[in-house]
Amino acid sequence: MKRLLLLTAAGLTVVALAGAVGLPDLAGAQDPAQTPDSITVSGVGTIDAVPNEAQMSFGAETRRPTAQAAVAANADAMRRIINALRQAGGRELATQWVSVYPYTDQNGQVDGYSASNSVSAVSDVGDAPALIDAAAEAGANQISGPGLSSSNAEALYRQALGKAVDEARLRAEVLAKAAGRSLGSITAIVESGADQPVPLYDRAQAAEASTPIVPGEQETSATVSVTFSLR
Repeated sequence: MKRLLLLTAAGLTVVALAGAVGLPDLAGAQDPAQTPDSITVSGVGTIDAVPNEAQMSFGAETRRPTAQAAVAANADAMRRIINALRQAGGRELATQWVSVYPYTDQNGQVDGYSASNSVSAVSDVGDAPALIDAAAEAGANQISGPGLSSSNAEALYRQALGKAVDEARLRAEVLAKAAGRSLGSITAIVESGADQPVPLYDRAQAAEASTPIVPGEQETSATVSVTFSLR
């Protein structure tokens, strides 16, 4: 009996020693990590550029006594318009819509059918007047646009992003200095959605063109939120 008691006591001593050696310092592990001071500011960058591309819509509407006749006449008109657009330098031609609907007289009776078709085309800004004139001469009676854009829009936006980060750094430096601190490294950057190019002003009147197109300038802007550590 004494031997059993002695063995039990020895076993408890071993378990106690093992716990003392192997258990981690739970109090120390639960201490939260210290987060360094930081500052978050917004920056906006803008780039001005003259758009070099124009997108326009050209269509024709024809009326005939029957829907079949209206569609056939409209198809002939659109073939002439599309051919004229290509010859005038239009590219990326794409059909936008085709529609046929009845029209009525004063008594509400169907008096025939109207068919319409519209196609979009892209050209250099300098070729846009010739495109409009060619389509009109070919029989287009529905013309809209131009929508002006830059073929290097993505490159312009990347430039604006770089300027936005620079602007954010300048603002952060002012704030940090006012607080008696200095800037450390960038710890986070959040990009806001890209803004659509905004027309600024007309630069020059298109000369010697029967349909003048004045591209003006467009402003491409980008906004970022940047977080800096503080020292």
